Amino acid sequence: MKLLLTSGGVSNPTIRDALVELLGKPIAESNALCIPTAEYGHPWCTPASAWRFVTGRTPAPMTDLGWKSVGLLELTALPSMGEDRWVPWVKEADALLVDGGDATFLCHWMRESGLTDLMPSLSETVWVGVSAGSMVMTPRIGDDFVGWKGANGSDRTLGLVDFSIFPHLDHEDMPQNTIAHAERWAADIGGPAYAIDDQTAIMVLEGEATVLSEGNFTKLR
Repeated sequence: MKLLLTSGGVSNPTIRDALVELLGKPIAESNALCIPTAEYGHPWCTPASAWRFVTGRTPAPMTDLGWKSVGLLELTALPSMGEDRWVPWVKEADALLVDGGDATFLCHWMRESGLTDLMPSLSETVWVGVSAGSMVMTPRIGDDFVGWKGANGSDRTLGLVDFSIFPHLDHEDMPQNTIAHAERWAADIGGPAYAIDDQTAIMVLEGEATVLSEGNFTKLR
C-alpha cells in the first residue's frame, strides 16, 4: 500500500502533486472511499464533524478534491456484512481517505473489520490519512493522543511504518501543540518521530519515507 500521511489533508499543491504521483493518474480519473470511523472514538468529535468530513466541509481537503467518485466505508459496519460485500469495494478503490479522531479506535476497527488483513494485497491503493488517519500507521501515538476508553491505556497502533507522528504542530486552535510539547512527547515515544503542521505530509513508497512540506516540521528523533 502507498501511504500519504498528512496532518491537515491535501492542503497545498506539493501534497496534491504527491497524491497524483502515488495514484499514477489524475484525481479526476480516480475512485475513492472515505473512512470516517476514527471520529466516533474521540471525545471531541460529533456526528456533525463526521458529516463535514464526508461532505468535504472541513478545513482538511480530502473528499472535495475532484474525485471521479467518492463512496463511504464505515468500518464498524463491515463485520456484519460479510467480506463478499465489502472487499470488492475496497479492491476497486484507487484511494482510501481516512479521517482523524482517535487512532486507537480506528486501529481496533481496522483489525476487527478485516481491513488490516486485506492491506497486503492492496499494493497499488493509496492510503491518504489526516491526523489520526495517519497516526494509525505508526507504532505508537503517545498517551496524550489516546481518547478512547476502550484502548485500556495502550497507545499502540499498527506499526506499518517505523516512525511516529505528532500532528497539528502550532495549530491556532490547539495551543498545546507546541514544539516543546512535541519534544516531551517524543522523549516518551522513544523511537523515530516527526512533528508536522497542517501544510506537511509524509509520503511512504516502497518503505521509503519522504517529508513534503509548504509549512513547518521537525524530525524529533
